Amino acid sequence: MTPGRRKLTALLGAIGGGGLAMLSWSQTWFELLLVPGAGGDGTAIAVSGQLASPALAALGLAALALAAALALAGPGLRIVLGVLEFLLGGCVVLAASLTLADPVAAVAPAVTEATGVTGAEPTAALVAGVDASLWPVAAFVGGALLLLSALLVFLTGSTWPSSSSRYGSTKLRQDGRAELSSRDRAVEEWDDLSRGDDPTDEDDASGDGPELADDPTDPTGRPGVRGDEPGASDR
Repeated sequence: MTPGRRKLTALLGAIGGGGLAMLSWSQTWFELLLVPGAGGDGTAIAVSGQLASPALAALGLAALALAAALALAGPGLRIVLGVLEFLLGGCVVLAASLTLADPVAAVAPAVTEATGVTGAEPTAALVAGVDASLWPVAAFVGGALLLLSALLVFLTGSTWPSSSSRYGSTKLRQDGRAELSSRDRAVEEWDDLSRGDDPTDEDDASGDGPELADDPTDPTGRPGVRGDEPGASDR
């Protein structure tokens, strides 16, 4: 795999991981059933990732911003960004794992909204059942993608090609002046005239100006006669 493909793979992993975390955060994670008489109407309550794992939104946005910075960063900064990406991926995996390990605690905010009861044990006593969807698993996969992308940055980031030359410095001409379009050159010459400078002086000084023909006049000032021509004294 070429260095360019390694860079593209790492960037796609960061974008995919952050995007998957953001997408799963906005979806339904659990279906909650309350015990009879707890205040619900007996229907299942949908619990989204916004309630079950609210930190995923910030983590996903940070991962997407990091992917954009990673595309433009130099070799040294890539390692720093790789460390940050590894931490972000670990946080996403941890957040998804906690909700999957204890779904009752994850749906506690939804129980509080439905019943007004607060506290870990009181809300847990009101939960009759919790059904998990695949979106917490999707968030876990997104965190794993961030971890793998960070590892790829550590291993191959120093060999990646640099960013496009349009982000570098502008090339100068050999005479030290920046290349200007005809419009920019006209504006520059107009500024020179405003300052009282003649832009044609530079061309004249460099010998680029038009050459003037010798004035064929004789010492007496009569045109058309040279002093060294034969018969000039007889005219």
